[in-house]
Amino acid sequence: MPHVTLYALEAELAGREPGLIRELTDAVVSVYGEWARSSVDVRLIGIPAGRWARGGEAVDTAAPSVTFGMREEVFARADAATVIARLISAFTDAVTTVFGDDCRDEVLVELVGQPTTRSGLGGKVIGGGGD
Repeated sequence: MPHVTLYALEAELAGREPGLIRELTDAVVSVYGEWARSSVDVRLIGIPAGRWARGGEAVDTAAPSVTFGMREEVFARADAATVIARLISAFTDAVTTVFGDDCRDEVLVELVGQPTTRSGLGGKVIGGGGD
């Protein structure tokens, strides 16, 4: 199950939730195909004022950041560089569709590979070996 987490300042996030959920889900589907839509898990995290800082100082504005969790094996595929580039582009486009193109150069996208042998669902290790 692909996990998309977007972090944004709460004041900038409020009211944009439906558009972000749609656009972030569509970003995953644009890379993996329609079959992935029902398994995309989107989390929108609003950071209260005073809790996002840069250079030791709280900021009043910040471009959203996106973390995408997926199976680590994706990074070992022959087409990994292409998949990574497409994901980064799709997530950046999704964010700027909702927040505006002014933030494009500041949108951070992090792709995080998770070994299935260190993940669990329903109390069981996903990749086996946890019996």
